[in-house]
Amino acid sequence: MAPVLTAVQDLARASGISRGDTTFEGTPPRIEPDGPPTRRELGGEALAGVQVLRLIASSPRLLSAPRGDGSIVFDLPGWRAPEVSMLPIRTYLRWLGYDARTWGLGTNRGNVEADVEELIERISVAAEDCDRRVSLVGWSLGGVIAREVARQVPESVSRVVTFGSPVVGGPTHTHVARYYSAEECERAESLIEELDRDNPLGVPVTAIYTKRDGVVNWRACVDRKTTGVRHIEVASSHMGLGIDPDVWLATAEALSMED
Repeated sequence: MAPVLTAVQDLARASGISRGDTTFEGTPPRIEPDGPPTRRELGGEALAGVQVLRLIASSPRLLSAPRGDGSIVFDLPGWRAPEVSMLPIRTYLRWLGYDARTWGLGTNRGNVEADVEELIERISVAAEDCDRRVSLVGWSLGGVIAREVARQVPESVSRVVTFGSPVVGGPTHTHVARYYSAEECERAESLIEELDRDNPLGVPVTAIYTKRDGVVNWRACVDRKTTGVRHIEVASSHMGLGIDPDVWLATAEALSMED
């Protein structure tokens, strides 16, 4: 087994995605986002499948992650992504001992305000039924929705973990922007700024981002508004975040922290 594991590790490093210790905690220098990633950066998303190799190579680390306490964790998929896209990390969290669940709304169609309203009720009921707050884990747009749910019902949410989520500018600094009008992008950007100013998030947030992101400008994933937010940099592509071992480990660590 050892020679196979070594070979997988070598392949992962050769891909350019794995570079030894691939995580970094701390707030990056303040650099404002300036639109979507370049086409060259978007092309790097073709390497997303390499993360499967990294998962295999990282098995020992994944097995040693903090165990869960049976609490509820809802996972929220990214834009136009089905619930099954979160199945790998959901399965891992269940193995750790969490009651990991889908968000229950099917494919994320990008109806942020409607989804937030529906999730508020679902999550409030779940928290009331188990008599403890729940955690939210969101990928890309799913993370944006998770933040807004937590903003509205902090009494039902213990913490939020996002990866590759544009917390600055809405869709403006993403390749999804072309599916929205300029007016819609401006409206979303103004609304986010207003909410962060008048009703800042009051629950712990872990924001995971990658400078290799070819879908969302990584600078838009840096949260400079939430007090005490933890930033974790990983080496994944955007599309590979859901199966990146460093994302899994950072999520497990965040969920294990005391309130």
